[in-house]
Amino acid sequence: MGLILSIFIILADQITKSAATQYLMGQRPIEIIKNFVELHYVKNYGAAFGILQNQRWFFIVITSIVVFAMVVYMLRNSKNITILTKLSISMLSGGAVGNLIDRVRLGYVVDFIKLDLKIYNFPVFNIADIFIVVGTALLVYTVLFDKLEKKAVDRA
Repeated sequence: MGLILSIFIILADQITKSAATQYLMGQRPIEIIKNFVELHYVKNYGAAFGILQNQRWFFIVITSIVVFAMVVYMLRNSKNITILTKLSISMLSGGAVGNLIDRVRLGYVVDFIKLDLKIYNFPVFNIADIFIVVGTALLVYTVLFDKLEKKAVDRA
């Protein structure tokens, strides 16, 4: 399940980035939901929120190490971790590899989804970023849930 999900995420990410490059690069943004969501091509040379600009090799090395560690963890502990944990690690891995492909191939990450939040200037993002955020949130939830569950069992 985990490998298939990661591959699906990578493919969806790369296909949408290819379409964004083909149809959005050099064009005006396309409004999807008026005053809320638009498609807007951006070359991201940094990390989330534009931090650490032009640190390509740093991101390639760190991402490779983290993805490798997650895969090893999943393989070694596949019988002892919950489905939700496997799901979160698969989402994180797929998203990370999607952005890693861009960094290796292009030297930057293609971002193209822009939310117009009046109270906050939200950065432009992509499909891989969505899965990284959701996977991280699920992983945090599973870590907290597992700890709370363990404490309840220990008290009984």
